[in-house]
Amino acid sequence: MTQRQLFLNHVGQTSEAPLALEIVKAKGSTLWDVDGKAYIDLIAGISVCNVGHCHPKVIAAIKKQVDEYMHIMVYGELVEGPQVAYAKCLTELLPSTLDAVFYTASGSEATEGAMKLAKRFTGRTQIISFKNSYHGSTQGSLSIMGDEYWRNAFRPLLPDTMQLDYNSFEALENITERTACVVAETIQAEAGVLVPQNGWLTALRTRCSQTGTLLVLDEIQCAFGRNGTLFAFEQFNVVPDILLLGKAFGGGMPLGAFIANKNIVDTLTHNPVLGHINTFGGHPVSCAAGLAALNVLLQEGLMDTVKQKEQLFLSLLKHPSIKAVRSRGLMLAVEFDSFATNKKVIDALIEQGVFTDWFLFAANCLRIVPPLVITEDEIRLACKKITEVLSSM
Repeated sequence: MTQRQLFLNHVGQTSEAPLALEIVKAKGSTLWDVDGKAYIDLIAGISVCNVGHCHPKVIAAIKKQVDEYMHIMVYGELVEGPQVAYAKCLTELLPSTLDAVFYTASGSEATEGAMKLAKRFTGRTQIISFKNSYHGSTQGSLSIMGDEYWRNAFRPLLPDTMQLDYNSFEALENITERTACVVAETIQAEAGVLVPQNGWLTALRTRCSQTGTLLVLDEIQCAFGRNGTLFAFEQFNVVPDILLLGKAFGGGMPLGAFIANKNIVDTLTHNPVLGHINTFGGHPVSCAAGLAALNVLLQEGLMDTVKQKEQLFLSLLKHPSIKAVRSRGLMLAVEFDSFATNKKVIDALIEQGVFTDWFLFAANCLRIVPPLVITEDEIRLACKKITEVLSSM
């Protein structure tokens, strides 16, 4: 049997028709399949490989850590150098109130931990999120997902949750003294790159402060330079009480975290003790990879070119079939009239050697979130193929 057949027979599937491309190599912004065909990667593992696939400094850090030790004990019990070094570096780059990193193994787990932390710290139960938001697929994170289609089959979910309209000033009145936390994507990704209106995020921060509600900003997709700054909230002069990280956080390895003030995080240490535990959170190899990737991001100036590359995409993505292009840095949504059109474009692009997909809550939009190392020549070629495909339809 072929690898593809074995994949379909023995690996748990997420859809009835997976792409099933057999990728055997990845480097920079390029993927290669088993037949040697190259693909320009426009999705970076869904905003994971920000510094590119297999960056030599990330690979070197992984190899060095593997030679020293891998998993040795459940997270939080032993002093592990890679965890300490990464946490120290992160907190030096974040506002002073975000000074304690609680590691998890994924972004969904970071969401779960933050929800527990908010309830434990405030003594409240209500959790508010926003329509068309995505915070993970586990039971708790699914409970605050902002789309009933994805949630309904798995009810009952967590009680006392509420979804509001993103960018609605009026909706903020629903945040009260019984709300433990509000969870929001700084920039809504799966909705097709929706950016906060002028002043809305500030109003959300103000309302949370007025009611003693913790503001949780989910930057699992948009942190680490994706939008042109290290963290997206820097662009809005707002500081969350809890920050969620994942995806690019691990430099290509599985890693997540929720970050808050230490006096908040420490409420998980008592009543009950071990209020939140995680076997593989902060895995030393993942932390070594993540720190190496962060250093690459900072030292190689990758964020300095994000806006320029965004503008290049915007200048080239011109075609009568394109209804709109929404962007924030190297996170772009190319809108078509329907999912049917988008799917035809995606399938044709894969045939042409351009790898991309769609958004969960904006299926009529083509996703462009490439590695930040993508070159201008690669951008021009990808956009040329996009417009050629559109013209041939």
